[in-house]
Amino acid sequence: MRLAIDAMGTDHGPLTILEGVCEYVRKDPDTEILLVGRQDDLERGVAQTGLDRNERIRIVHADEVIEMDDKLSALREKRNSSIARTVGLVHDREADGMVALGNTMAAVAATRLGLKHLEGVHRAGIAVPMPSKRGACVVIDMGANVNAKPKHLYAYGVMASAYSKLVLGEKNPRVGLLNVGEEEAKGSEILKEAHALLRQAPINFVGNVEGGDIYSGVCEVVVCDGFVGNALLKASEQIASALADLIGDAIRRSWISRLGALLARPALMELKRKANWDQYGGAPLLGVNGICIIGHGRSNPTAVRNALQVAHESVAEKLNQYIHESLEAAPEMASQTQGA
Repeated sequence: MRLAIDAMGTDHGPLTILEGVCEYVRKDPDTEILLVGRQDDLERGVAQTGLDRNERIRIVHADEVIEMDDKLSALREKRNSSIARTVGLVHDREADGMVALGNTMAAVAATRLGLKHLEGVHRAGIAVPMPSKRGACVVIDMGANVNAKPKHLYAYGVMASAYSKLVLGEKNPRVGLLNVGEEEAKGSEILKEAHALLRQAPINFVGNVEGGDIYSGVCEVVVCDGFVGNALLKASEQIASALADLIGDAIRRSWISRLGALLARPALMELKRKANWDQYGGAPLLGVNGICIIGHGRSNPTAVRNALQVAHESVAEKLNQYIHESLEAAPEMASQTQGA
């Protein structure tokens, strides 16, 4: 297997990505990694991390970089950017999958333009695993499509169910539609129509769910539009950060609190591990004709390593083939998912 990674994308520079690649290749003795970016920068980093001694590492030169604050127009202006080159490697079948870190919207746009959509899919969705009482709840879409139609939400449910089953190991993932209440009659006309479509989909659809159900373990997949999903993601990140600060302040308040924290340290570390987004590495962009895992701009080496692992598992489990077969399993629904 061969995976490509945009090695210029994170806030911390290429060295952090290369350290993550180094961690990954220690565990995976077979996969070849294509590092995409400025040759000189990557050669220095490869030598510094010792990756130059690994014959499965290859540098693919791209002399331009899409920065975090660049607008989408930069994709036209920087045609030899590292993200465009990475997408090109997947398109040309020189790589089986890819990892993109940094400017999420640029990665989504470049991938949709370069790889197009799977048959029966007309809007790709970012599927982010969120921590819940039962492990992970995949929420789709987290920002790729803010104006989702019912047929898009239908495809999201099918695709995220496939991802939860094949990559995250859920035998029969329960799929819920995010709404303002559990009753079938609740919500906008778009949500009502999406509910009717999902009810007939070849998935374990459990109906409408509310925001809190994401974390309570009611289901393993939650479907929503990209506007709601992105707001949910950003709020969840800030809540997690605020809780960590509040717990830290409480612990430092007295020696008794510090002693209690010391005794509870194993439990606190386990909680941190389960809630840490680094453990999931990245979020798949489901619906494009190729495996693309999108990581956070502030990804650390652990997150980079795990993003590569997600890409590897998605390719190995033939995720896109399974998604295509699942969409075809309900031809009357597939016919309704045609068109933009």
